[in-house]
This record gives sequence, C-alpha cells and structure tokens, in this order.
Amino acid sequence: MDGGRQVAVSRARHPMLPTTPDKIVLFPPSFKPHLVVIIDAEEEFDWSAPFSRKNNRVDTSAIQGPSREIFERFGIVPTYVVDYPVSSQPAGFKPLLELLQSGKCEIGAQLHSWVTPPYEEKLSEENSYANRLPPGLEQRKLRELTNMIAETFGLRPLIYRAGRYGAGSETLNILQELKYEIDCSVLPGMKLSRAAPDYSGSVAQPYWLDDNCSVLEIPVTTATVGSAGRRAEYLYRSVASPLGRWLKLPAVASRLGIVERIRLTPEGSTIDEAKRLTLDLMASGSRVFALSYHSPSLRPGNTPYVRDQKDLEAFLRWLEEYFEFFMSQVGGVSSTPLEIRNYAARMRNKSPTS
Repeated sequence: MDGGRQVAVSRARHPMLPTTPDKIVLFPPSFKPHLVVIIDAEEEFDWSAPFSRKNNRVDTSAIQGPSREIFERFGIVPTYVVDYPVSSQPAGFKPLLELLQSGKCEIGAQLHSWVTPPYEEKLSEENSYANRLPPGLEQRKLRELTNMIAETFGLRPLIYRAGRYGAGSETLNILQELKYEIDCSVLPGMKLSRAAPDYSGSVAQPYWLDDNCSVLEIPVTTATVGSAGRRAEYLYRSVASPLGRWLKLPAVASRLGIVERIRLTPEGSTIDEAKRLTLDLMASGSRVFALSYHSPSLRPGNTPYVRDQKDLEAFLRWLEEYFEFFMSQVGGVSSTPLEIRNYAARMRNKSPTS
C-alpha cells in the first residue's frame, strides 16, 4: 500500500505525482496525527444529469450549521474550497464569509469548469475535467475564479482543488502563476472514468510538486488496505476491472478482508472503514489525514449519499464518531492545509540536504 515510509515513485506517473521520493514529506513518528477537513462548497445539481451551465443554485451554503456545531466542539477549522457559483452569488458566499471573518473556516478555490467563465468549451463529460479543456482555457477559468474569490472574500485563495480531481500537465504552472501554495486535487488510485486523470501509483502523504517546494500536494486520503499486504494495490486493480466489477469481485474481496479501497469521507465509506483506513495508514507511517465531502450533502436529496433525513442524521453521527475516534483513541489533533504546509516547510529548512 502507499502509506509506508519507504515509497516508490510510479514510473508511469501523472504530472501531479511526486517526481522523486525526496519530494515526499515524511513526518517523524513523534509528529501527532493531524486531521484536515476540506469541504467542496459548490452548487446543487443532479449528479446523474448532463452538465449544464444553468446549475447555479447555492442555497446550501446557508445550512451548514449542523456540521459547524460539530467542528466547533472538536476545535476543527474546515477549509471550504468554493467554486464560481458559490463565490459569485451572495447566497453562496455570505454565510461562508461570516465564518471566515470569525476565524471558523478557511477559504480555497475549486474549479467546476462547466459553470466557470469564460464559456468557450463544448459541454461534455471530457471537458468537465479542467485538464481536458482546450489549451489555455484551464488557466483563464482558474484566473476568473481566483479573482472572484478575492473580490467577494477579500483574500487571494492559496488552496486549490480541481473539480472532479481533474488536474493535469498545465495545472502546476497555473497554480504557481496565480500564487497558490497548496493543491488537494490528487485522488490516489484508479481512474473514476475514461476521461478522468489516472493517479495510480500516488502516495497518501503530502509531497512537494516542484523543485522549489512552492506548492505542496495534500492528496485525498484514500488507500488500498487488506490482508493482501504489499500486493493489495495490484490485486485491487485486478478485481476492480470492468469484468471484476460485473462479477462483484470488489465487494467479495472487501467482505473477506483481502483488499478494499477506502476513502476518508462520510460519503460512501462506513465509519468502521474510515477507522480501519486511518489505523492502517498510521501503522505504515502516515501522519496527515484529509477528510472531505460536498457541502450540498447537508440537505437531503442533493447528493446520492444523503437521500433523506435519516441519511443526514447518520452523516452527522459519522462525523462526530470519527472526530471522537481521531482525537481521543488515535491521539490526533485538528489542523488546516496551510498549517500542514508550514510544518512541511520547516522540516525541509531543517534538513541537512536542503
């Protein structure tokens, strides 16, 4: 699995993966587990419907109270990565601006290309990934989003997530040009779809994306775990092939405890899976954990993960139970992406080889 302290860099790597092993930030065993919460603050839309520029409703920005109460109880300052509909409409940005001004959240950027000007591309599955846009358009869209966030929130965002995890060969250059310091677009593991980036061979730990260590990658916390041990990743790619999925082999392998891919989120992962993932990654050296979900999940019916009030109650219980587990049983602490970057920079400055 990819959480260990001895990490091999993938040969056929995606451009947002670490170029050399020394770019990976290996926090010492004495470093307490740190948890960051990154929320995709975005418009509400039908996930099963075709992409549409008309999906601009952002009412769920105002109903984040139940999760906020849980965050405050555990001393968690979440990062809301906001997209263009949220950052450009008062209904979207005002509730989050109040949290920002009271020190209860941080703000980053999330690029949903299909609802971000300029609207030059054809709407399609492929173009929903910013890295698949026509040349130069990813840069122009992210610049427009960055400027809008600066205007409405009064700050230049330093944290970036590509919508649908669609980062590519030009993303790092664009982030450097726009003075971003953190990317959280990498989803380790298999492709989500034919058009999605392939981040297989990625690692669970933070790592520097460039030689000057200007942009830190904090990947989505996801890993392949199970009794298969070092062969877990290879085995999972086999059972999760199209034929394997048709035969329901991933579910069989998971039930038997042989191999399973788990993401740190209340959206689709059980609380037991999240705990198992955390303990497995900790045992192999990981010290930074990134929990994420979508802001529209706080209203039943907006996402596949929260369909009714019962699901919402379970969603909130999941957060409470995981935070209690992380802070008490694991002995972890809450953090923010910018704090993690500061820790990583200090470690590099103290390194005799830096």
